[in-house]
Order: sequence, then structure tokens, then C-alpha cells
Amino acid sequence: MVPRWTFLTNHAHVLLAIAADPLVRMRDVAARVGVTERAVQMIVADLVTDGYLTRSRVGRRNQYAVNRAGTFRHPAESDHRIGELLELFEHSR
Repeated sequence: MVPRWTFLTNHAHVLLAIAADPLVRMRDVAARVGVTERAVQMIVADLVTDGYLTRSRVGRRNQYAVNRAGTFRHPAESDHRIGELLELFEHSR
């Protein structure tokens, strides 16, 4: 059964997947998150545009770096850094 809703958005799931593996392929992120590869590409574009990710080429692949100092967009969480969320999930592995 697929849950009707989750606490984390697809944007958060994509960011967590990329933080865990900066050289991850978009198709692998899509499979992990449960969305299409095109959806992942659009989410990554959002995250790059808004400064949460930077993208660079390494050979034929993209490598990503997460801006851990970036803050959440919603006013209720805007005093928290993205790095705090990443640390929560890094310590749970």
C-alpha cells in the first residue's frame, strides 16, 4: 500500500539521495524516490536554481554538492539549515 502522504517532499527525498551519493544517476534517484526521471530532473533544476545544489561535470557525469548552510524556505523553519536535516538522516544509517 502506498501512503497517501509523507512528511518529506519529493524535493527533500531527492536532496537526501544526492547528499548520500553526489555522483548518483538521475535514474537511480528516481527509483529510490519513486518518481519519474523527468520529475527528478525538474526537482534538481529547482534545487540548483535556488542554491541548494551546485552541479559540475566529472567526465561524462554530473557531480553535485549540497549547500548545507542553505535554510528552509518556509517561514516556520527558515531559521534552520539544510545541513541539520542531512545530519539527521546521516546519523540514522
